[in-house]
Amino acid sequence: MAGRYALALFELARDRKAIDAVAADLNIFNGLVAESADLQRLVRSPVFTAEEQTKALGAILDKAGIGGVAANFLKLVANKRRLFAIGDMIAGFGKLVDREKGVTRAEVTVAEPLNDSHTQALKAALAEVSGGKSVEVDVKVDPAIIGGLVVKLGSRMVDSSLRTKLNSIRTRMKEVG
Repeated sequence: MAGRYALALFELARDRKAIDAVAADLNIFNGLVAESADLQRLVRSPVFTAEEQTKALGAILDKAGIGGVAANFLKLVANKRRLFAIGDMIAGFGKLVDREKGVTRAEVTVAEPLNDSHTQALKAALAEVSGGKSVEVDVKVDPAIIGGLVVKLGSRMVDSSLRTKLNSIRTRMKEVG
């Protein structure tokens, strides 16, 4: 269901040449939901009627400066009692936008923050692996991996972290002894 809504929104935004504006508004809304427990409750709770959700959403969207196609879409979703799936709809829309623009997303986990030159080198290497597509990198810092990288690119994952290598050695030593 979320995929159908995302596709319909994407086609409407493309027809109106407003893909970037809609994506920006949806990202703002997604951020608002992530930050507010009350808004999460409004989005997920079946206790609220469609009218209550639509009315509250209208006020929130006006205050956040979200208008146009994105606002109308969000109000329609609330009116159809599908607001609980808005996160999946926004994610689906984002994937369609990425495909349209030829962008691949990668999630990289490192032990320490990367400097700009390392980030650029990583982007270049991932672009080469992904067939020359533009790559957007989401870098997360997790000191627990000790060193190395964990890279998720599409459906592929490469774990070259020191933690994984040490665990592998520990397992082999237990098998021997």
